[in-house]
Amino acid sequence: MSKIVIISGASSGFGALTARALVDAGHTVYAGMRDIAGRNAVPAAQARAYSDNLRPVQMEMSDQRSVDAAVATVLAEEGRLDVVVHNAGHMVLGAAEAFTPEQYASVYDTNVLSTQRLNRAALPQLRKQGDGLVVWVGSSSTRGGTPPFLAPYFAAKAAMDALAVSYATELTRFGIESTIIVPGAFTRGTNHFANAGHADDPAVVAAYDEKYAGFSEEVARRLADLLPPDADPAEVARAIVRVVGLPRGQRPFRVHIDPAEDGAELVNAVGDAVRQQFYRRIGYPELLTVVQ
Repeated sequence: MSKIVIISGASSGFGALTARALVDAGHTVYAGMRDIAGRNAVPAAQARAYSDNLRPVQMEMSDQRSVDAAVATVLAEEGRLDVVVHNAGHMVLGAAEAFTPEQYASVYDTNVLSTQRLNRAALPQLRKQGDGLVVWVGSSSTRGGTPPFLAPYFAAKAAMDALAVSYATELTRFGIESTIIVPGAFTRGTNHFANAGHADDPAVVAAYDEKYAGFSEEVARRLADLLPPDADPAEVARAIVRVVGLPRGQRPFRVHIDPAEDGAELVNAVGDAVRQQFYRRIGYPELLTVVQ
């Protein structure tokens, strides 16, 4: 059945790929973008041209009023909302010490607090319906190999993953399912690395450059070398399409798309199994699956 979907951070990267793939699968997608009349005017126009069912919507993820307005637009036009995709994110590269606390707060805001704003806007409708799906686009960096000079991003993604795990059990009694999508380090096919932010403290940057000159660039190159030639970031979008299309009650808790095989799938398998065992030990196994 066709779903009504809202995606954050849909102007480029995984978000744009996923929006188009979902439309191709027959769904109606509201592609959340910041500043659709300015910096994202071109992606917004491209989305409109792609399909009548791909609808760019102004959604500044740092502003609760903007997120509320985007969800209100969906509900006014469609009368329902079936799927929420948390995709907005931003990467930074550099020595952990060289980032200011304000920069860490900004990275957390984009990668973590943005999901809370969208949940607070969208979940009341999903709870009212007694049905829905929340998809979290995470990162293998939360559990797999974690090379240095990516600490703020890795920490924020780990926080988002922890939030997703908690939400999953708290939403089951409302009939709302959760899936965490875990992409690996796709260094080609997106602008994730190209658009990465950098540390603001030049003195600390210079101190680390004495020991680690060019290290950030070297890490990016080595991650790229791990990818097989046919690694395709569109596979992340296809994975989300498959999850959305599955029958209620059959959606997986976690899906890995990691051509570089950094080990996250192995570690997450252990962690998720321990989580299931613990919920059974404390007498809440029903929280592991959605109420039918």
